[in-house]
Amino acid sequence: MTNRIPLRPRRMWTRAVLALSCAGVLTFTGLPGIDGLSGTAYAAKGKRCDDTFKLTGRPGSNFPWDQNIHVRDPRFWDSYNFDAPRQSLDGLSLKGTPQEQRAFLENLDDDYKTYPKNSPNRVYAQYRDYLARNDWKDTRYGGFEKWLKDAWILPNNNNRKGWFFERKVVKDMGLLGPDWLCQEEVQVLDKNGKPVLDKDGKPVVRKFDAVNYKTNQFMEFKAGPTRDTKQDFANKAFLEDPKRSNARITYVNGESKDRATSRYLGDLAKSAGTDNTGRPRVTAYEHRSNSNPDYTRGKYSKPDTNLSPGGNNRASGGASRVIDGSAATPKDMKERMDRIRANDPMGNRGRGAGGVDFSTLELSYVGTPVKGKGLPYAFSAKKVDEEEGLGYGGKAKSQLISDSFLTWLALTPDKFWVNLNPDEPDRIMDKKFGTTDAGRVLLEADLEMKHDYAKLMDPRKQPGKRYWDAMTARGIPCGTVVRNWIVPEPAKVREEDGGLYILDAPLKVNSVASSVDTPSPNGDCELTDAQRKTSQRLVNRHIIPEVEKKVNTGAAYADLRRTYTARVAAEWIRTQDRKTATDYRPVINSNNVTKWPLRGANRDWKPKQTFDAYVKSFTEGDYSYPCEVDGQNKTCVMGGVDFSKAPKRNTTKIEFTARHRHLPRTAKFAADSMADDAERENLLLLGGGADTRTGGGGDDDGPMPTPTPTDNPSTPGPDPTDNPSTPGPDPTNTSNPGGTKPDDNQPDPDGDLADTGSDTPVGLITGLAAALLAAGGTAVWWMRRRKALQD
Repeated sequence: MTNRIPLRPRRMWTRAVLALSCAGVLTFTGLPGIDGLSGTAYAAKGKRCDDTFKLTGRPGSNFPWDQNIHVRDPRFWDSYNFDAPRQSLDGLSLKGTPQEQRAFLENLDDDYKTYPKNSPNRVYAQYRDYLARNDWKDTRYGGFEKWLKDAWILPNNNNRKGWFFERKVVKDMGLLGPDWLCQEEVQVLDKNGKPVLDKDGKPVVRKFDAVNYKTNQFMEFKAGPTRDTKQDFANKAFLEDPKRSNARITYVNGESKDRATSRYLGDLAKSAGTDNTGRPRVTAYEHRSNSNPDYTRGKYSKPDTNLSPGGNNRASGGASRVIDGSAATPKDMKERMDRIRANDPMGNRGRGAGGVDFSTLELSYVGTPVKGKGLPYAFSAKKVDEEEGLGYGGKAKSQLISDSFLTWLALTPDKFWVNLNPDEPDRIMDKKFGTTDAGRVLLEADLEMKHDYAKLMDPRKQPGKRYWDAMTARGIPCGTVVRNWIVPEPAKVREEDGGLYILDAPLKVNSVASSVDTPSPNGDCELTDAQRKTSQRLVNRHIIPEVEKKVNTGAAYADLRRTYTARVAAEWIRTQDRKTATDYRPVINSNNVTKWPLRGANRDWKPKQTFDAYVKSFTEGDYSYPCEVDGQNKTCVMGGVDFSKAPKRNTTKIEFTARHRHLPRTAKFAADSMADDAERENLLLLGGGADTRTGGGGDDDGPMPTPTPTDNPSTPGPDPTDNPSTPGPDPTNTSNPGGTKPDDNQPDPDGDLADTGSDTPVGLITGLAAALLAAGGTAVWWMRRRKALQD
């Protein structure tokens, strides 16, 4: 029976443990002789793999792909560095108008090769040559910065990464000794023994990354999730050669394969069948490894601005580099991905911004800030296939998280409130808080929940119909004004190894009967206390669970979840700063948020806009429906009201170790490169903040067994309580302009921000009840990683 490669490789734990012990390096000897091509003379162009990569050791056997293991055991996931000297110039820019840029470039009279490698003038001269060949019009990239990133840096990195990954596989798997040849060219013959010709009439030669003629193994290595589609024809013809009926092709990827590659290999395996021993002739294996660009940070290196009080959180890491590759719109992102694919004909690229759903981006880890050395951190996001086109918007989402994080630090807790009360138009939110995106998100989420509650109460469809049917059955003529607010279910965070891991924080919606002075558009309807309680009980049974589901998983609340992710992280920083002065001390309680204003499309937003929209909803309703009031047929309308508060909880070290044993290691990987979450297959971690550059990578030239772009890559080629809210907190001046230890940076007297399981609790914000609940804002002071990511 033919064993087909699954489209979505699954981990096979038991076999993986048996097959990949000792860090996945297999060193067995005694290769059996296999019928077919054993004894065939080695091709002259091949070279021993151990000589190619200057490795020593014993040859391996019993490879995982021969044991139906398709994914490396997560215990052994690791990382490797590759020389990326060009990355040190990723912050280089070309100033001025198009005319001024052209004049500057034309003043560089010399050939680009006369300038030192990896120098600004060499880069400018190469861009000059690219523009000159295209009548000084950059229609492909649309500017120097995009050309620099997509044509000059990325292709070079891809090829270097490919070389280092090949070396890693050869070493880890033990493809050593005289029988393993690397970069072996194999002529493809038809059933008559004649050369197979390509569309141009040239003989097809399949170049494999590693070959073992004695065991009939032909290997293809890809550091990323893709494949070289130009090899598809050669693969098919190679497998159809009768003389190679026992030859086996294995693809080894360093990342989880993309959808197209999985489909292709599955179909190829089905058509190729098995060899004379019953083994599949096409197999695939994911040797999960994180690739880290190794370079020396310099004057022209782009900084990581995420979570940074001064705009520079050390050298760029996995998060900042990936996010930098995320375009603002779907159209722009598609154009960029098209360019990237064109410049990567051999499929060496790794998963970049195109493989991330940035709408799910949240902060999931922060380390201990050390003055002058940055803040380690990691975002989490849903992993997607490039085909889905979701890699856009990353910069806006990360900016919101970063700005919110710094806003929570800068403002004193008495300003953390919002208030949508139709009776109080002059007290919507603190004035300074209203100039930030964090404040905007809170107020708009409050309104969003009101709208959702109203829509779900519609008696013409579920769940509203169930509610109103139950009300009618109990003889209750109308509903009552309710107060809804979001609270967290028991949240899980863990302080471990000097960092805070945000593990899970699902949200809950509470609801109680309330009242307001502003008249309802449906008129008055007096209920007894018993009827009010029954009505509220039915609301809690039929309506609130659906509202809660939307808050936990709905896209409309994603920014709210992002904002509170940042809030929990900010409280961690406050806790650390009380112990030792950090770079954040001048910011904490300074009440200065001018550096983190409303941005983008929301730059002109005013709190009154959201308040007016709420009043319209409350007094006019979100929709109308036929109803009966006091025996008369009328048209009723529906609106909503909600508020919030916050609880706390902890997780133990035993639970953390049992369920998240790989997370600390993954967070470290993520500081340098985007990394798969070993516990949840559909999540990615993107981090940064710690300067881990080791200064590798001398110049542009290095040993590579695969063709690389020329030194001039600019060519187009692979180129309510009873009152809806109580008065707000006394706006006493508790600011601390910076420089001294903040007096007001103290724990909440009512408790801690969910004990972390260590001996040091994480303090909750000062006066949380007074600052939030009294203000009546929709607020959730727990970070969550939404359940939708786990679906």
